[in-house]
Amino acid sequence: MSHVMTEKAERLRQARIKAGYRFASDAANALGIVASTYRAHENGQNEFEFAEAKIYARKFNVDPVWLMGGNASDPTSILSTRVIDPPNAKVGAKLVGRGKKIPVFGQAVGGVDGEFLMNGTVLYEVMAPPILSDISGAYAVSVSGDSMSPRYEDGEVCFVDPERRVRKGDYVIAQIRLEEGGALLAYVKKFLRHNSSELVLEQFNPQKELHFEAHTVHSVHYIALAGNA
Repeated sequence: MSHVMTEKAERLRQARIKAGYRFASDAANALGIVASTYRAHENGQNEFEFAEAKIYARKFNVDPVWLMGGNASDPTSILSTRVIDPPNAKVGAKLVGRGKKIPVFGQAVGGVDGEFLMNGTVLYEVMAPPILSDISGAYAVSVSGDSMSPRYEDGEVCFVDPERRVRKGDYVIAQIRLEEGGALLAYVKKFLRHNSSELVLEQFNPQKELHFEAHTVHSVHYIALAGNA
């Protein structure tokens, strides 16, 4: 774990406590994200980007640059000059906002390695989490089977950011076309590497690596978070 990543995680923890959230799960609930996703950022298991830092900073009332490891003796020092976004909701009989819905793809029964058909069929729609509300083309998939348990369980929904660059160790949904003219198969797995010859993914149950020839790979997209929708 890098020094910068450790520093960012510690600053996130400090900001959360200073904002009055005793537990990480309390902060996750207030943010509207899955607790395991937030904990992974706060304990340094997964790195968070500036877009996520802005969401955390707004909730914890700190400067996002400071959260990202920038120089600032007082994390709230820049807030007085920061342009505050106009409110986009009002509280009345119900909350009214600019939330958008995204499609959830998948099918009820997966294959041997937890793959499922990615044929464009929408199972249903869900509200996009805040972290994906401004991402064009964001979507979600329903996990099939237990091949990635305990990280992802059967029926859990993974929210996907198709614009974010994928790095080793990220969790992804890879779309593969094994035969010319055949159906697209989707795999929710851990990303290991992708080069000119092959894509290599890891699954947990049973533990093994999956290798796909490069020409069969249609897309590899980053899973931003997951939970029960």
